[in-house]
Amino acid sequence: MNVLQGLNQAQRAAVTAGRGPILVLAGPGSGKTRVLTYRIVYLVQEMQVSPWNIMAVTFTNKAAREMQQRLETALEGRLRGLTIGTFHATCARILRREAQQMVGYDADFVIFDTDDQRQVVRQALQELNLDEKKFSPNKMLAGIGAAKNELITPEQYAASNYISEVTHRVYQRYQEILLANNAMDFDDLLMNIVLLFDQRPDVLERYQQKYEHILVDEFQDTNTAQYALLKRLAAGHGNIFVVGDSDQSIYRWRGADFRNINRFRRDYPEAQMILLEQNYRSTQIILDAAKAIIRHNKDRVEKELFTERQGGARIVVHEFYNEVEEADMVVATIERLMLQGLDPGDFAVMYRTNSQSRVIEEAFLRAGLKYRLVGATRFYARREIKDLIAYLRLVHNPADSISFNRIINTPPRGIGAKTQGLLHSWAAGQGLQPAEALLRLVSDPDTQHPFAGRATAMLAGFGQMLREWLGLLRNGANAGDLLDAILQATDYRGYVDDGTEEGQDRWANVMELRGVAIEYGEVSLSEFLENVALISDVDDLEEEASAPTLLTLHAAKGLEFPAVFITGLEDGVLPHSRSLDDGEELAEERRLFYVGLTRAKDQLYLSYAFRRNLYGESAVTTPSRFLLDIPDQLLEGIGSGRSSGQRREETKRRASDWNWASPASTTAYRPGEWRPDSSYPESKSLPEPSRWTEPAGEPRQPAATQTQFRTGQKVSHAKFGEGIVIESKSTGNDEEVVVAFAGLGIKKLVASMARLEIRE
Repeated sequence: MNVLQGLNQAQRAAVTAGRGPILVLAGPGSGKTRVLTYRIVYLVQEMQVSPWNIMAVTFTNKAAREMQQRLETALEGRLRGLTIGTFHATCARILRREAQQMVGYDADFVIFDTDDQRQVVRQALQELNLDEKKFSPNKMLAGIGAAKNELITPEQYAASNYISEVTHRVYQRYQEILLANNAMDFDDLLMNIVLLFDQRPDVLERYQQKYEHILVDEFQDTNTAQYALLKRLAAGHGNIFVVGDSDQSIYRWRGADFRNINRFRRDYPEAQMILLEQNYRSTQIILDAAKAIIRHNKDRVEKELFTERQGGARIVVHEFYNEVEEADMVVATIERLMLQGLDPGDFAVMYRTNSQSRVIEEAFLRAGLKYRLVGATRFYARREIKDLIAYLRLVHNPADSISFNRIINTPPRGIGAKTQGLLHSWAAGQGLQPAEALLRLVSDPDTQHPFAGRATAMLAGFGQMLREWLGLLRNGANAGDLLDAILQATDYRGYVDDGTEEGQDRWANVMELRGVAIEYGEVSLSEFLENVALISDVDDLEEEASAPTLLTLHAAKGLEFPAVFITGLEDGVLPHSRSLDDGEELAEERRLFYVGLTRAKDQLYLSYAFRRNLYGESAVTTPSRFLLDIPDQLLEGIGSGRSSGQRREETKRRASDWNWASPASTTAYRPGEWRPDSSYPESKSLPEPSRWTEPAGEPRQPAATQTQFRTGQKVSHAKFGEGIVIESKSTGNDEEVVVAFAGLGIKKLVASMARLEIRE
């Protein structure tokens, strides 16, 4: 096999580099996996390195399998002891082989998954007499994992406050329980092998001699423990070949540290550095936009991304009134392009957080268009959403034993399986469902029952909550009111939000459901639940390989699509609100956007909403600051005809005085008004790719019917001066108008009393 055939000059330089440390900085779509694979073939065929002296490390099992398949083809099946696998799989194999060198473990140790780990933490908390409600198992696990990723043992753990002191105690007991069970967690696989090598230099030397060449994929995603392991293994010979891109490091929240690339350059000053800058995926316009975004980050090596696919269709940027209109327009545009010949699998719709998928999923359902959801559970199938829907169903129908069984001890309230079984038997003996029996128990304390004192108290407590919710329903409470009462009474936030990234995402999903309930307004609980049941029928929707893909930007890493829609480009969404006051977090958000942009091959659609429902509240947004960094000549739509500086000033003005120009109109910024730059010829890849499509039927209107004022209208107020109507809706015999006044912000007014004058 001619391993150099078809490689560009930079790729050939990487594949044929000699011995010693080599750093390959590979831009998106530059063929890094091909280079890594061909490097191994070159080592075996041209440099006469035995396969069993090579170790190749990947970050996913899928990547390891793909590399192994390529190598089996290239080497005609002669892998002969070549080590390929993830960090964890490789470490597990070595630790089993060296188990006799580790105190307390044998070769049959088990590996605990996340659920096992939670059980161990709960056991540790119980033995330490610590309240699980105050010290969340997930939060304790996050602290323990962070320590292990930094190679900090329980003995080395330094507590700086009360929470870290508790974490330290739990960490100590947690490790003792693992050892007693001859078990390791995933972080132990990394930490224990580094500790073993430090304690037994002879063992380390044996593996240094065995692995004469070490190759690492996605090097920017390594953490401290992984980098420490690589340094130790390569210390004897220095033959370490790493491929990565600091601009695509987006997993800081789980321990990845892009600065390991800078550490590599510092630790190996003699290292060859090779840049892979030729992109085989995207058009030049998309690459130019990506470069404009990422160059604002510090501590990076500049890469001049280029492609033979010069020009291309301009990037479409569009403002919509709200997230519903945004989602409808995304789906309508996809439908039109499919009718013009594109395959359904050519499209990806991306967003920052999982909770944003709900409104997009519903838009696909309304259109009757199938889709694939990647990297997440469908919104209405998520555990926390099913929990809260079950609460509402039980309030609607206390005879619903299925919903009752789901939430009787969720969140945990001390009603165990034995008590639940006794409750079901007692209720059946009275011809009642369990919830109905509980309501009888709290309404008549003299009712004869079989429960002990503590069980009685717990059951009565839940029954009393249910009784109060039923009272709210009888008094006219809607779904939003009931959901608020349930969340408060059960402290559901304390149950799902433990301060970890996962917990915060779960709470964001809860708030998304709350926003849905509020949107339904005064409709009955019955009608709300009926609509949710029809929408959530998506749970049973068959997923097809050839269907538009919905996914978070984090899940998009390593994928590519002809047409990409990135939605929700507002400050507080992307970049995320948690990053706005943290320079490193903000830099990672920028890298995340960069990754999203570079997934697109032919066409890129960027959109944001004038108003967005977040955490159950609808609020006016500010366009993402990242949009300001894209040169105007690359854009079509809202930014057309204005320089980046002009757009930046306009956005600042919008943010300060809310003076938005026709925010509700989906046709306020006509693509045809932009004058093309001849240096960027139109792409022929997609038919009319830069046009958003109006959805079928009447356009969505944010305001209620029969209103005097309309969105975007100029008005004048005797006290506040001139302003722009943001929203107006009928409130029965009157009209409520939301107006943005220059220098004063937003005012909510009653039309009959405000005496607004129309200035148009």
